[in-house]
Amino acid sequence: MSTQQAIEQKLTSAFDSQHLMVENESHKHNVPPNSETHFKVTLVSPEFEGQGKVKRHQAIYKILADEMAGGVHALALHVYSPQEWESSGQAAPDSPNCMGGSKNDPAFASGGGQ
Repeated sequence: MSTQQAIEQKLTSAFDSQHLMVENESHKHNVPPNSETHFKVTLVSPEFEGQGKVKRHQAIYKILADEMAGGVHALALHVYSPQEWESSGQAAPDSPNCMGGSKNDPAFASGGGQ
């Protein structure tokens, strides 16, 4: 099972989701081809009613602890209650473009970065 499939399966099992989209955005970053390191999650659930963003994110990170401890480097979370999702126009924001990572940072290229 791919990392993306594992994330989808765990979130589907954990939340009563009205909308779930897990996107592998690794190809937008400075990683080897076919990597599964950077993901964008859009999740709409009535369970998020009355919860702040921190609580929502904590709930997702708890469920995806194994993936975060493993190969997942970044997780962009866009979590909404149904009302918030409706107000958003039913669209999560686009992820920003990668800035190139440490391989393009002169401090790292000269051995000065950690």
